[in-house]
Amino acid sequence: MAVIPQIRVFPDPDAVAQAAADIVAAAAVEAIAERGAFRISLAGGSTPRKLYELLAEEPYRSGIDWARLHVYFGDERVVPPDHKDSNYRMAREALLSKVPIPGDNVYRMKGEIDPKQAAKEYGLMLKETLGDGGVDLTLLGMGADGHTLSLFPGTPAVKEREHRVVANYAENSTTGKSWRITTTAPFANRSRRVLFLVTGADKAKTVSEVLEGPRDPERLPAQLIAPAEGELIWLLDAAAAGMHEDD
Repeated sequence: MAVIPQIRVFPDPDAVAQAAADIVAAAAVEAIAERGAFRISLAGGSTPRKLYELLAEEPYRSGIDWARLHVYFGDERVVPPDHKDSNYRMAREALLSKVPIPGDNVYRMKGEIDPKQAAKEYGLMLKETLGDGGVDLTLLGMGADGHTLSLFPGTPAVKEREHRVVANYAENSTTGKSWRITTTAPFANRSRRVLFLVTGADKAKTVSEVLEGPRDPERLPAQLIAPAEGELIWLLDAAAAGMHEDD
């Protein structure tokens, strides 16, 4: 049985990022103390970028044992690592290049090669480094269409149950018609903790449908994220929670 999501609402995107930074830092300390390493799966997007920039600053920069971090990615666009649309590039610029994390501890998806081959390679790497388990913390966002990772409504990856990583073609994505490399819902659900960061009034209707509406993951893939164990936390700003200033 899936865990019940914890829903926390904050005034604005900056407050969401701050709360997320506190959770990530605490999770890192906990995991390193208990298991000697902290394994995190990063997300793309504007809200995670604010989080990454915070983690690169004090007090987080000196409060985390970066040498014991292992960084994975939830999904990637099929572009080279220096491309403006690359999730890896964004994470590198905002965080990874600013903290003392060993290069060998960063596992990027190869957006510059054939997406099916990249998905196969990443899936094998996940199996090799994590076995049948998952990461300590998965960061996720959600689009106004209900997608998370690169699991877009009505695409084959939404139904994937066997593989950890797949190539997925999206007709309607933030970069138009495009191939993506994405971890799958079953793999995300192996995480010890899943953290959604969702901001903006354009997401409010979808947030309500995902959390409160009837189950329809083909249309709302974010509903697929329901770890069997651990924690599922949604950090929303007031706009995404559907709260208006006069409420």
